[in-house]
Amino acid sequence: MATINVYTEYTPNPATMKFLVNKLLINGSLDYPDREKAQESPFARELFKFNFVNGVFFASNFVTITKTEDAEWEDIEAILKDFVKGAVESELKVQEVAKDEDVTFEGSETEIKIQQILHDYVRPAVEQDGGAISYVAFEEGRVLVELRGSCSGCPSSMITLKAGIEGLLKRMVPEVQEVVAEAM
Repeated sequence: MATINVYTEYTPNPATMKFLVNKLLINGSLDYPDREKAQESPFARELFKFNFVNGVFFASNFVTITKTEDAEWEDIEAILKDFVKGAVESELKVQEVAKDEDVTFEGSETEIKIQQILHDYVRPAVEQDGGAISYVAFEEGRVLVELRGSCSGCPSSMITLKAGIEGLLKRMVPEVQEVVAEAM
């Protein structure tokens, strides 16, 4: 068995930290914003046993953990790093039944183009910061997206959404007039 290494990275959201491992955890992404939703994930369920864990998000080779307001990273980072290392080494499952995330785009030609841009250009950048973005709908010039992981509740997510994502989509898809995030 290869040695599992865990690296931490701060994200733009001060309440979240990204724990990267040198192993693929999941194809796609899974968000567990609370203890109740985490019941389908053995890994997330165990993380929520820590009273300072407020949210768990998995994508490819990392888990983004959201802490409670009263916890300080300097007090809990090493504990979580050790836990993640042990969980990955013992092959604790991210989800009970693995589901491959199909990358299929549906809708009009414009909707497919928007989804392709979000998948190819925006998703990798958002994942770098420990989050995820999902296309929800395109209606009357408005693109509706869902932000998860560290992006959910991040103070700088609106700047990213308006200055980055909206600007890119407006340049590449003239029909796009605005990008808004669905409230979580």
